[in-house]
Amino acid sequence: MLRRIVQACFLIIGGTLGIFLIPELLNLLKVEGVPFINNSYSTAILGAIIFYLITFWAVEYVTDFIKWLEDSLIKIPVTDVIFGSFGLIFGLIVAFLIGFALNAVQVPVVHTVSPILLTLLFGYLGFQVGFKKRDELLGLFTNRMGKKKTGEEEADKQSGKSLKILDTSVIIDGRIADICQTGFLQGTIVIPQFVLEELQHIADSSDVLKRNRGRRGLDILNRIQKELSIKVDIYEGDFEDIQEVDSKLVKLAKITGGMLVTNDFNLNKVCELQNVFVLNINDLANAVKPVVLPGEELAVQVIKDGKEYHQGVAYLDDGTMIVVEEGREFIGKRIEVVVTSVLQTSAGRMIFAKPKLLEKAL
Repeated sequence: MLRRIVQACFLIIGGTLGIFLIPELLNLLKVEGVPFINNSYSTAILGAIIFYLITFWAVEYVTDFIKWLEDSLIKIPVTDVIFGSFGLIFGLIVAFLIGFALNAVQVPVVHTVSPILLTLLFGYLGFQVGFKKRDELLGLFTNRMGKKKTGEEEADKQSGKSLKILDTSVIIDGRIADICQTGFLQGTIVIPQFVLEELQHIADSSDVLKRNRGRRGLDILNRIQKELSIKVDIYEGDFEDIQEVDSKLVKLAKITGGMLVTNDFNLNKVCELQNVFVLNINDLANAVKPVVLPGEELAVQVIKDGKEYHQGVAYLDDGTMIVVEEGREFIGKRIEVVVTSVLQTSAGRMIFAKPKLLEKAL
């Protein structure tokens, strides 16, 4: 179908050029006695035949170029196309207005050259501004559109908070799927395209551990999208002026007013400094763990040495680390310990204890 359309375009162009150019060409070559030189129908048919013959050589190149252009345009996010087009139109309008004002200047060069230069310059600047400022413009329209009353503003804020933006670490962790399944995380799950690209890069890594982590993350996303009832959106925009994925996530959360879901301790602190709403999976996990108070007794199995002298390390069923003082000699044994202190941060929880046998001896 595309091939036929290209051939039809060649015929139309050939017929049009034949009407205007063939008589001039024959006069330039001083060819006389041609009966159809002043017949527009004959020159149009001749031009169409010439260009039709050209299509046998050129049609493949033209169709390949059109298909390449089509594939390139399809890959561009729709927001980039819309805001780039708006910027281009605005730039062309500005160029027209300035060119109209310059018509009052009675200089021949200005009349002929300035419209072309202004069109190229302001068209380019308008497209670049619209393309590169698309995220800010989109955020401005999202935040301002329809805000006429205080109640509407509050509703917009709540809708922004209903967006849960996932980072790479929380996707690979996998617990986000179980949290969504239980219904504790509501709203819309937003997965940025640049996070998907980072996951794909990890999944294609030559390192076996990284490759498994990346594939696990992709499996988790597939489960969230297909098996769970929660709404999932893919954000196709990008911030080309920012290199770090974490910085892109923070900016996206600022623009949309959404909440960033992570288990990265450093990213959590950055979000707090920049007044970005953040949900830390580790904080949630620590919040639902059973409370352990100093003085309580636990039965644990010491499995390895600690960092300090004579320390042993044990773990609870939920993975919480217990550092047992003077517990090195009990490695491989199950003993009762007494909790001495608890250290809890966003990075996790650590319990310090000592063997109950030593407590009784004292």
